[in-house]
Amino acid sequence: MRNQSAPPVALTIAGSDNSAGAGLQADLKTFGAFGVYGLTAVTCIVAEVPGRVTAIQAVDPKIVAEQIRLSLGAFPVGAMKTGLLHSRRIVEAVCDAVEVHFSKTTRRLPLVVDPVMIATSGDPLLKPDAIAACKRRLFPLATLVTPNLDEAGALLGRRISTLAEARDAARGLGEKFGTAFLVKGGHLRGRTATDVLFADGKFSEFSEPFKKGVATHGTGCTCSAAITAGLAGGLDLRSAIVAAKRFVTGAIGNHFRWKMGGTSVAALNHFQPRRDRPRH
Repeated sequence: MRNQSAPPVALTIAGSDNSAGAGLQADLKTFGAFGVYGLTAVTCIVAEVPGRVTAIQAVDPKIVAEQIRLSLGAFPVGAMKTGLLHSRRIVEAVCDAVEVHFSKTTRRLPLVVDPVMIATSGDPLLKPDAIAACKRRLFPLATLVTPNLDEAGALLGRRISTLAEARDAARGLGEKFGTAFLVKGGHLRGRTATDVLFADGKFSEFSEPFKKGVATHGTGCTCSAAITAGLAGGLDLRSAIVAAKRFVTGAIGNHFRWKMGGTSVAALNHFQPRRDRPRH
């Protein structure tokens, strides 16, 4: 067992969410829940609360790249993830920094790409030329890409509304970009929330009970962060997805809620007791 003073390390390259339910704040909470030490490279600052995004300010791409370079050079990072990258220039800077690191090592770090294109509120978060840059450069670097149904549909140019269509999307995207794709099916609104993985030419499905009546945000960030934490802790991809799926379901089911005048606001609960942390 590794000394508890030296836990696994993961890096999130993502936007800052002032409401702390999504973005790098959610990533850090999730890493902590899995016993993983989290590093950050901030890509943009988002003014947002559940259900509404009002402003996004991008960070200078050179600063984004420098954060990545310093983190990877100073810590034994076991896995990394990307979240909201916002602009083409930031996508390119991230890819440049990751490619330089990969070129210097014999083992490529696991990279989980959460293609944050559309907020839960429906607000667009990724510019069209940035989406093109993700397709061209970022996805081929990834170990796993984790679009939700809307994002997978946008990447393919068609609507996805059934589990069968989610399977077709996972296969189509995986074959097109040459990497594993996990198409998240929580928006199908059935009795279960089923995610479909296409990896190494094979399908796997991961299901948990669908939690009704909870309107919040950050589930995609939390899912990809939990997978990243699992990979950093030494889990294989499928085991990391199983643990992540269970964690997200618990975060939704045990959500927080506050009353604000005549309305209420909810947030995921990232502070659940963990019984299945990766051993380290």
